[in-house]
Amino acid sequence: MTAPHPTALEQPVRRRRSRGFVLRILPALVLITAAVTGPWLHPHAIDVPLTAPYAGPGGGAALGGDHLGRDVLTRLLAGGRELIVTSLLVALLVTVVAALLGALGALRPAVGRIVERSADVLMLLPAVLGILLLTLSWPGGGRFAVIAAAVVMGVPYAVRLTAGAAAPVAASGYIEAAAVGGERLWHLVVREVLPNLRATLLALFGLRFVAAVYVVATAGFLQVGPQPPAADWALMIRENAGGIVLNPWGVLAPSLAIGLLAMSVNLAVSALVPQTGRKAVTAL
Repeated sequence: MTAPHPTALEQPVRRRRSRGFVLRILPALVLITAAVTGPWLHPHAIDVPLTAPYAGPGGGAALGGDHLGRDVLTRLLAGGRELIVTSLLVALLVTVVAALLGALGALRPAVGRIVERSADVLMLLPAVLGILLLTLSWPGGGRFAVIAAAVVMGVPYAVRLTAGAAAPVAASGYIEAAAVGGERLWHLVVREVLPNLRATLLALFGLRFVAAVYVVATAGFLQVGPQPPAADWALMIRENAGGIVLNPWGVLAPSLAIGLLAMSVNLAVSALVPQTGRKAVTAL
């Protein structure tokens, strides 16, 4: 009896993988698209009272009113873009800085020891305290101060991961051969080490995005960054916490949006990470 051709066996597996890939990235795409386009889609003005304070859903307000009677749905649609853009920027900066420092430390052990000791010291600083120290020492910094604080607090954890992943790559034979051949340090970092860390860096980007969402949201909850009457998910939670019994959607809606954003983006990034490991061998 002749065994089925391997291609025929692989097609259903590939279709299942394709469907799984789409299902894993689709929630993030939908949520990010809704948040980015939300400021142009909201049904009412974000700062005009529409209902009584903490009014329940109804009367033109699908999710009720906030503490000033403004439409919760309108502010929800308008409040996610800044959070997403800021978190993406923080995750990108942290990943780039950590990748360069980790690869540099792996190639130059003396530099690596300094980087790791500095990271150990910064990791002892609580995130909330770090945010307050940096943002309060930069009056008027606003969103830029939050970005700087999130990057400073995120790099120590990320550089530990990249340094560990870069160490075996830096010790490989082709890196030593390139160094003996006279290649400059930055050529070794950018052209030799970092391309071999693509999967690690992509996974790191997803993790740092999730962390950035919570750091930026914490800053917004503490009113460090966006200020009233701005529409911001974290600020909505703080403003409407006192009326959660009267209209829980003023707190639940932005809370769910922040949680779903973090989970969906992390799921999408994990789907994009190249899968390693042995492939199944089909018997002939």
